[in-house]
Formats: sequence, structure tokens, C-alpha cells
Amino acid sequence: MSNAKIKSGISYRLRRLLTLFLQGLLITLPSVVTYQLIKSTVRWIDEFLQLETPGLGFVIVISSITFLGYIGTNIVTRPILDMFDDIFSRIPFIKNIYTSVKDLVEAFVGDKKKFSKPVVVEMSQGLYKPGFITNEDLNELNLPGLVAVYFPHSYAFSGNVFFLEKIRVKHYDTNATDFMKFIITGGVTEMDQSNLHQDIDKPE
Repeated sequence: MSNAKIKSGISYRLRRLLTLFLQGLLITLPSVVTYQLIKSTVRWIDEFLQLETPGLGFVIVISSITFLGYIGTNIVTRPILDMFDDIFSRIPFIKNIYTSVKDLVEAFVGDKKKFSKPVVVEMSQGLYKPGFITNEDLNELNLPGLVAVYFPHSYAFSGNVFFLEKIRVKHYDTNATDFMKFIITGGVTEMDQSNLHQDIDKPE
């Protein structure tokens, strides 16, 4: 057997091994990272609450938050919670932190979800940028005719807000959660075709 054939066979086997290794990495890495994140979170809660039973702190926190959610929707206790909300919203300095965190949480899970209106904006000729309308009325900023659009960054919990003319913003009729996932993963995640109802075209 010639040296060329031997080298070719070795090269093929190495490429094959590398392919198998990458395939195994693709299978195991997401599971391992998810497990480690959950494990670290549970451990941190246990240490914070100074509990010796593994996982007990996590159960307590989840149960407490769920119970508070139940209280918050109770017609009897709701006025009391609204009173505390009003107090925190009036205290200097504290109100800045409290209202900012509250607005951020409500943007994701509240009744007034802000990231629920996917849009596509033509930034320049042939260049489109995906985002979400977070405010459709900027009259309070003396910016009539403009809307606030949030553009999330890929692989990061951050983004930018731009004020744009309404005519430049094209509403994109699709599932907001899938759209956000698509942006954050850098376009890697596949969109559910059944949720796509609008083609990207230029603003009129």
C-alpha cells in the first residue's frame, strides 16, 4: 500500500472521529449547560437561605413566589398590595429602582407585555433589522409620529432602543417568543413556518 493511500486513510478516519466528536458535543453540551445552570441556581438559593437540605431552598422560593402571585390576584388583598406599590413608587431614589425593576419584569411576564409586537425595520437599502415596538406613543417626549423600537442583541441580555418614524417600521405578524428566540440565537433557531403570516417588504 502506498504512503499516499495510508495518509488518505488516516486523514479520513481523523475527520470521521472529529465529526463524531462534534456530533456528541452537540448532543451533550446543551444538556450539561442547562443542568449546571439549574444546579448552580438551586445551590445558590440553598446557601443564601442557609439550608442544609439540597433543593429545599428552591422549592421554598418557587412556592413562595407562587403564593404571592395568588395573593396578588385575590380581590381582598389586592388593595393592600396596591397601597405598598404606591408607597414604593413615591419614595425618592427607591422609586427609581423599584419602578425600573417592575417595568422590566412586566415587560416579560406582566399583563402589559412590551415585547409582544415584532417588527422589521429597513435600516438602509436592503438591510433589515428585527426588533420589538415597546412604545407606540412618544408624545410625552414631544416626539409625535415616532415609536420606540427595541433591538435585542444576539447571545446577550442587552439591546438598543431607537426612536423611528412609524412609516419605517414594518409589523411582522409572528409569534413574539419565537421571534425573540430567533434574534437572541443569532438566527440559528428555526422559526415555526405556521406562525409566519407576513413577508418582509418595504414600508409604503
